[in-house]
Parts: sequence; C-alpha cells; structure tokens
Amino acid sequence: MIIIFLLIGISVTVASGFLGGFLWAVRSGQFDDDYTPAVRMLFENEVTISNDKTEAQEAK
Repeated sequence: MIIIFLLIGISVTVASGFLGGFLWAVRSGQFDDDYTPAVRMLFENEVTISNDKTEAQEAK
C-alpha cells in the first residue's frame, strides 16, 4: 500500500513539473507566432551577396 502512495506522489511531482514547464514556455512567448513558420517557405528570399573586393573597386 505504501508503494501506491509513493508512486502517486512521484507522478504528481512529475506532472506538476511538466505543467510548470509548459506554463513557463507559454508566458515567455514560445508559442506566440504560429502562422509565419507555416507560410515562410512560400515566400522567396532575396539573397544579397556583398563582395568586399567589388565594393572596394567601385569606391575607387
């Protein structure tokens, strides 16, 4: 009978730890932006490659 109370106590402790971690993640803004990552792959990224040598030559 003691083992049942021990297991219940351990499971409540672990569950409250997970609940505390989840609430901390929600309050810190971990789950705020749920739209942008889903559509980010649909937009084309404009990649600008700057070359220091060409910029130095253009400055002359």
